[in-house]
Amino acid sequence: MTNENVQETATPTPAGSVETVRKVYAADLREKDRVNTVFRVTKKEKVTARSGKVFLAMSLADKSGEVDARVFDKVDALEPAFQSGDYVLLTGSVIQFHGRTQIVVETVERLDPEPLDPKEFEPPPAPPPEAKAAAEAKPAPEARPAAEKAEKADARHEGGGGARAVGLIREIVTERVNDPFVKQLLVAFLDDPQVSAGLVVAPAAKGMHHAWRGGLAEHLLSVMRLTLRVADHYPMADRDLLLAGALLHDVMKVAEISPDKGFDYTDEGKLVGHLVMTAQKIREKTLAIPGFPPLLEQHITHLVIAHHGQLEYGSPKVPVTLEAHIVHALDSLDSRIASWLEAMQRDPNDKWTEVQRHYERQLWKGPVPTVRGRAPVEGGARRKSREEKRKARGDKAPQQGSVASAPAAEGAAQAPREEQPRPPRKERPPREERQAREERPPRPPREERPPREDRPPREERPPRDVSTLPKELTFKPFSTLTSIPPASKNGEGSSES
Repeated sequence: MTNENVQETATPTPAGSVETVRKVYAADLREKDRVNTVFRVTKKEKVTARSGKVFLAMSLADKSGEVDARVFDKVDALEPAFQSGDYVLLTGSVIQFHGRTQIVVETVERLDPEPLDPKEFEPPPAPPPEAKAAAEAKPAPEARPAAEKAEKADARHEGGGGARAVGLIREIVTERVNDPFVKQLLVAFLDDPQVSAGLVVAPAAKGMHHAWRGGLAEHLLSVMRLTLRVADHYPMADRDLLLAGALLHDVMKVAEISPDKGFDYTDEGKLVGHLVMTAQKIREKTLAIPGFPPLLEQHITHLVIAHHGQLEYGSPKVPVTLEAHIVHALDSLDSRIASWLEAMQRDPNDKWTEVQRHYERQLWKGPVPTVRGRAPVEGGARRKSREEKRKARGDKAPQQGSVASAPAAEGAAQAPREEQPRPPRKERPPREERQAREERPPRPPREERPPREDRPPREERPPRDVSTLPKELTFKPFSTLTSIPPASKNGEGSSES
């Protein structure tokens, strides 16, 4: 982390001696920086997210201003260690959240304020509204210093996304894993000191894909999100096993690749490798979980040792379960896409990259020939915008057959129509000059029906004579009604009465 405005700050140690810490001011923090400095806590609040996860929300101050901070891990242990108004020595990573700088805190230590200068931690007074609006205005690109542009280009990936990715991974494990044994195993991995310390800064590879600090956590999070989508499409695959494989397949790269400059392989990484290290760690964690099913442990171990897909690629086993094949396919997809995008970003050409030695091919990086009209990455050689091309042609309309988006084409087609004047509407005469409508004749009144009492009474029927009714009723059998009578000699059928 390079900052010009850095001072030495004396902080007390537990034994009472004074330790010197480099002070980095809040105004100098940049995304993906690592922080190990002193602030004064101006606000501290325990918050429960909608997902049910509890975290600490803080505001930290020094003489340059204030910055937000969050504690996502070990909340119960760190929450009572300090209060609002205390001076604290903290470590963590800087991220951008909703356009604001934020520190994801990993460790917090309360300090004795006596050796500290209080003036270094008093935030400046709030500027007037006019000055604040001018300060928040975005500067023009040409006004930015060239050194700042070069620093931003060189530090595209310095690990700032790792801390945020770890928090999102933990949220998925907490909310989306249903099997209690699988959840306990994954939480045990995330709480493991070696994994929790290394996952924030570890790269996913030495140079092929996600080869930056924090790239491993971003890769694992991406594969976990892909498995959630695939599990919805293929419900016959077990979601919990897919999430377990997505998280664990590369997790022990925290011990295989060093996060220091150069991303060299460690001795354990060269001698053992992350597949075997993960299998060993799975056995260690499952033995500590009472009643963990052995068959479940074997399935999860298979997800890890088979995720390279083929024996010649380093897998001791090829995938033999549906979940293992899906994890292998998604891991390969995510790593390949990230590798291609990185190659396109570095390449200076317009349409085709240089031949990629690993893939033995050129990659298309130009805009797609659809109405979307966008390129996979924004970088490399700068392409002229449509407006610049139009000005270069002398403000002419796009030629027929050129690649243009549908909205632009519609705008060009509608321009001549707007210039044509509309015909005037036919004016209606004033209301008093309009011809009055002819009045309809009134309808004739309906003939009134005579009142009910004036109607003639109904004739009363004489009562029925009971003696005329038959005393017994006889019925023919149904078979006689449905039988066909025999034909007579003259061809006519006889009928019974």
